Amino acid sequence: MFALQQFAVIYALTFLGQNVLGSKIINGEIAPDNETLYMASVLDYRGYHICGGFLVSEDFVMTAAHCDVYPRHVVLGNHHLRSTDKLMIAEKYKHPYYRDVNSGYDIMLLKLSRPVQPTKTIKFIRLPLREMTLNENEKCQVAGWGKINTYGGSVDDLRVVDVSVNSPQVCQNAWAQHVPGYILPTSVICAGGYNTTKGFCQGDSGGPLVCKGMAVGIVSFNKRIPGTELGNCNYPDVPNVYADISKHLNWIRMILQGKKS
Repeated sequence: MFALQQFAVIYALTFLGQNVLGSKIINGEIAPDNETLYMASVLDYRGYHICGGFLVSEDFVMTAAHCDVYPRHVVLGNHHLRSTDKLMIAEKYKHPYYRDVNSGYDIMLLKLSRPVQPTKTIKFIRLPLREMTLNENEKCQVAGWGKINTYGGSVDDLRVVDVSVNSPQVCQNAWAQHVPGYILPTSVICAGGYNTTKGFCQGDSGGPLVCKGMAVGIVSFNKRIPGTELGNCNYPDVPNVYADISKHLNWIRMILQGKKS
């Protein structure tokens, strides 16, 4: 029962197939057209934006495992979702240990139906080469088409915002104060949304936490409003939580090399 109570305050930040086309990241700015060229919009079978993602190779987009809400296409090379060319998803690979965001391992790779080459509007983003630990207060960025606030409307332009990394202990303590006895999943990074007015919101799931030009985390969860399905993006309560990419490099390499998980 306590595990269920814990999960009730955590919200995986997809749009869950709702009829919306993204909106804004919290207190961010419109991303310049010549930056964040690795970003992808993950669409469901109806063509609606459900999650963010990012291009890590010519064949694969990385996103969150909880974004497995009938993903069908991705959009690359376009920060504006008003008019888009869609690329079919051929296969999807969720981490085999993923059960829900509360258990960690919130990572998924989407294999594209055809290889993508870098262009003036499409770029790959680097991943960590080895397991790493970020410094407390390190400045990073997160981008997405997610809500401007808890009850926000929707727009089509990609937004980006600077966030600062929280130490694991600060993050754990803040969440335990919010949910007594709660223990964060292993292999996560915390940044933004705590002692600040900046962070991510519903619809930003799957997007990357980028530090020094490298994707180090994947937008996973924040908290939700009790008794609702709305992610609570009224900061500063608890840190935003990301899957730590560097803790899953062996699995990532296996999938990118064409081996089954």
